[in-house]
Amino acid sequence: MTSDKHMLCGPCMFDDVTKDAGRWCTNCEEGLCTDCENVHRKGKTTRNHKVISTEDYHKIENVSISQICEQHGENLEWFCKSHDEVLCVVCVPSKHKACSDVIPISLNTANSRQSSALSDLEETIKGNLRNVKQCITNRESATKEIEKQELAVKTMVLETRTKINSQLDKLQEKLLNELKSAFLTCKSKYMKILQKLKSTEKMLTKLREETKHMKAFSSDIQVFLGTRQVNKRIVSEVKSIKSEIGAAKDYALKVYIDSLIEKLSNDVEEFGKIMVSESATNLDFRDPKFDQAQIWINISDIKLQLIKTFQMTNEHKKNVTGCLILPNGNLLMANDKEKNHLKEYSTSGEYIRDIPISGQPYDIAVIDLERIAVTYGDASCLEIMNKNTFNVEKKISLQNRCWGVSHADGKLYVAHGDSVQVLNLSGQNLKTIKTVSNYIRRICASRDRIVYSDWENKVHCCNLNGEELWQFENDSIEFPRGVKADNYNNVYVVGYGSNNLTIIRHDGKDSKTLLTKSDGLKFPNALDFDKNTNTLLINNQGENITLFKVVLNFSQLP
Repeated sequence: MTSDKHMLCGPCMFDDVTKDAGRWCTNCEEGLCTDCENVHRKGKTTRNHKVISTEDYHKIENVSISQICEQHGENLEWFCKSHDEVLCVVCVPSKHKACSDVIPISLNTANSRQSSALSDLEETIKGNLRNVKQCITNRESATKEIEKQELAVKTMVLETRTKINSQLDKLQEKLLNELKSAFLTCKSKYMKILQKLKSTEKMLTKLREETKHMKAFSSDIQVFLGTRQVNKRIVSEVKSIKSEIGAAKDYALKVYIDSLIEKLSNDVEEFGKIMVSESATNLDFRDPKFDQAQIWINISDIKLQLIKTFQMTNEHKKNVTGCLILPNGNLLMANDKEKNHLKEYSTSGEYIRDIPISGQPYDIAVIDLERIAVTYGDASCLEIMNKNTFNVEKKISLQNRCWGVSHADGKLYVAHGDSVQVLNLSGQNLKTIKTVSNYIRRICASRDRIVYSDWENKVHCCNLNGEELWQFENDSIEFPRGVKADNYNNVYVVGYGSNNLTIIRHDGKDSKTLLTKSDGLKFPNALDFDKNTNTLLINNQGENITLFKVVLNFSQLP
């Protein structure tokens, strides 16, 4: 193929002939000209190949589908029903030698276009696309909202500045008026005494001239009398002016700037402070399968397909309180009567090893592909471990005894008998949820709900605030122990006393018994559900470990 619109015939190119191809063989993965297509249809090994137009090929040419085993480089020709895995000729003897239901892939592909897996894939793509579009709309709205907030803050700053300016103008005008009044008062007092002094100066100047003339031209008697009269007048005037001077004051004009104004001009370094608060978004990337739960899943259609049953070694049988399917497919068992180790088994039932831990484990849960959580009951603590090395990454001490543990959305949910403690993965207590039951031991959390069983033969479901959504009680379930939810929030619960496995619909309004004592259940105490592979693990106290494939039939609910 030389371009998106120009494709060359593969067989002709093999003969060094350049010829345009009008068709494409999806099996041979090469273009065919008209002549080669006719030969292709006549060949015994190629007559059943799917041949499509080049136009249709362009629609799928970017769809990446590998028919080669990534590990061994061989063609993928086999399919293991038990593990839902596609295999090459090397995979079969190396990993699936003990599997009895390995079949040629061709036998399982005839109805692949009508398969529930393809329908599920289409619904998953559709649901995730809807999720992404909703998230885009949400973030676009958030962007517009932050733009509005920026404008509102800017407006507030400008309005505050205007208010401050207006207030400062008023205060300044008031202060200047006070200054003018004080100045005029002081000046008036200065002018009053100044006028008095100038009046006295004028009088004394006049008396000096009169005395001079009196001395020169008046008679002796007139000089005698005039001297005494002028002197008396001067004494009176001096006395008066001394009194005025003695009462006179000096004034100094100063200003006291209010401390708040001083602080504003000298100490205040910021007009304000822009604060950015963070909060959890209302983005909700829901599991498309859960969105379709009420429409597509009918619990009456759910079937169990046995994968494997095997016996635990004798010393491991009793008191298994927690079990777990690891991401690599191996199985872990926690026994609260056995100190300082977990038990690891393969899916084929082979005992692998004891895993050293720090105490008597009660329950275990997967956190992610790298970590698990282990609770230690009476020791009132839990540990976060690396699931490959089982080294402790974090030890979290708790105030109360801790039992069941579950992980969802980056949080750990720990059962304490009458409450559920919510922790982040750093061990910080986020909140404590009070439950309606005082006897909870096993727990399963999801993104929006918590399911737990109690010793009163009840299964409860509450939201993340502890508000009960539903409560299930049925005479067929005695001493419910392990509880797990699937991708659709349907709940699987084992009855320790009734020797059965029951599935409860996500709304608690319906149930179905999937397994009974006649199916081999004997005192089932623990279970786990792997949402990625739809695999159910059940531990029967004193008897065996059983793995089931949960088969879903997608049908319209009535």
